[in-house]
Amino acid sequence: MTPAEEWSRRLDRSLIELGVEPAEARRLTEDSHEEARGAGADPSELYGPAAAYAVRLAQAVRTPQPRLSTMPAGEVVLRLSGVSKRYGRHTVFDNVSLTLRAGEVAAVVGANGCGKSTLLKICCGTTAPSGGVVERTARIGYAPQQGGVSGFLTPAEHFRLFGAVHGMGRRKAVSTGNQLCRRLGWRPRSGLSAARLSGGTQQKLNVVLSELNSPDLILLDEPYQGFDQDSYLDFWDQVLKWRDAGAGVLVVTHLLQDLERVDHLVELHRSEDQ
Repeated sequence: MTPAEEWSRRLDRSLIELGVEPAEARRLTEDSHEEARGAGADPSELYGPAAAYAVRLAQAVRTPQPRLSTMPAGEVVLRLSGVSKRYGRHTVFDNVSLTLRAGEVAAVVGANGCGKSTLLKICCGTTAPSGGVVERTARIGYAPQQGGVSGFLTPAEHFRLFGAVHGMGRRKAVSTGNQLCRRLGWRPRSGLSAARLSGGTQQKLNVVLSELNSPDLILLDEPYQGFDQDSYLDFWDQVLKWRDAGAGVLVVTHLLQDLERVDHLVELHRSEDQ
């Protein structure tokens, strides 16, 4: 038995011990195994210990999944038409298309190295596509997977800085930022710089900054990295609030259970020249 097969066996057994129905446990195990194989990684490296990952999966299965909005779709906030990205002769992805409207959520999935983060950078305008057409609304919020915050600034200083870019007054920016933090179960400590925050809390700050100006389109690159289970659920609750408020949301994710919450799915594949 290979290490990957042993990990999958432990995951299946742990899920059943946690009360997951055997058929559902088998499906979750097979999906996790296939996703890891598609990423070219050992599942223990991608997900961590099988028993710990089983707890996360079991909690997600038991949590009632929010229903998708029944509101009529709004105006288009992002349209990708045959978008591709190449570096020299190397093709990252090709012919990606998506129409995302206000009040909809879309997910970007795929194996490691298939260009998910690159696609989001193209969507927000920091990277140019090699081909195709990108149309987007002017009001955008973007939370990158890494970076995005300055270690020397406090959360309040971030709110004032980003608020100034959006034409917000200093007091309003800080008040709005603190209110959005509370929605993610976080109360920033006065005077504490971002460098002293945990990785998960820095990601919360990234998410808050992405929505500070109530954008029409919110782009999120695996923003819940480092979140605990409660924060993860708070995050998806906030995504649904954005959707119901009329924003379009595009989120990169590798967690299979997230896909039940979205209206559109963009699946990227590794190009043949990799």
